[in-house]
Amino acid sequence: MYFNGALNINGAGTGILFITPTMDKLRYVLRIHFSASNNATEYEACLHGLCIAVELGIKRHMVYGDSALVINQLNKDWPYSSEKMDAYCAKIRKMEGKFYGIKYHHVVREQNQLADHLSKLGSSRAMIPPGVFIQDLSVPSIKEDKEVEEVPPTEQLVLAVPSPVTD
Repeated sequence: MYFNGALNINGAGTGILFITPTMDKLRYVLRIHFSASNNATEYEACLHGLCIAVELGIKRHMVYGDSALVINQLNKDWPYSSEKMDAYCAKIRKMEGKFYGIKYHHVVREQNQLADHLSKLGSSRAMIPPGVFIQDLSVPSIKEDKEVEEVPPTEQLVLAVPSPVTD
């Protein structure tokens, strides 16, 4: 399975590509209709790809993505960067128990072009070609313990430095 997430001015989307042992391709587009970061779209793509794999009855799974953050966090090579990413990882860890074996591999963007193309179709809200499965997602797949709200600082962070006095 190859996955990718995309975020642009029109919205967010993901692309998921399964290549069967007989080289058949199953293509999926997920259109995301909520505010999401690029990393969140990558995690949504991976998570939904795993759900699809379970539905397809796949027991041994190879997962390829070009997001260094997602792949390295899932391989436990990098620490989690936020509560949200931790929640995505935890949900994916629960899914891993449904497989006899699962491995995550980082690939360069050039080796992920088909999934990248699918994700751009989802994020741009473009017409989806025949033969591509499509799903709309209106809420995140994870529940966050608390909403993180950005609040402007109550005090000035940068002090004004008076200009030197000249005679």
